[in-house]
Amino acid sequence: MIQIVASACGKKYRGKWVFRNLDFAIEPGQHFAITGKNGSGKSTLIKILAGYIKPSEGTVHWKHNQASLLPETLFKHVFVAAPYIEPIEEFTFPELIQFQRRFKPFTGSLSTAEIIKIANLEESKEKPLQFYSSGMKQRAMLTLALLSKSMLLLLDEPCVNLDKEAKSWYAELLYRFGKDKTLVIASNHNQEEYPGIDSVISL
Repeated sequence: MIQIVASACGKKYRGKWVFRNLDFAIEPGQHFAITGKNGSGKSTLIKILAGYIKPSEGTVHWKHNQASLLPETLFKHVFVAAPYIEPIEEFTFPELIQFQRRFKPFTGSLSTAEIIKIANLEESKEKPLQFYSSGMKQRAMLTLALLSKSMLLLLDEPCVNLDKEAKSWYAELLYRFGKDKTLVIASNHNQEEYPGIDSVISL
């Protein structure tokens, strides 16, 4: 599992600070929430923690078993699920699962059929993802994230587009497969998205 330490972290766009002076540590295996209203910088911070972008000031360090990880190698250990990250829409869900297997393995020895069943997408498995509803796409991406062997999971507003039944499904999936991972959830103060969280930072 991965440890993250942010010191005096800030990000500026077009001369305007989105946030500044963030200091926090996320310990290996900890479940951590970033909350705030729309535009507060939650998604920007998620991208920084994923190593996708650099902070404008301050530092972010990642460690695994006391060894430092560079942003260039972090992608091997991290999975980001967010509404702005679209799956390959020409793929069916089984094809998307097989595509992911080439880069990031899944927990245990789960078969493709088992993963589809966990996602509750058996009836739509032959359809290309472009014909999925927004909620179905969200279920597919959350399943891939939480069932992956990635040591760091970053979920940005995971309950967006989910109905009541799907939110219950998400909570169960989080409980079953999120235990042994460092987990960061960005949320617009929606407590359904971060049940049982260890620590919260508000932007």
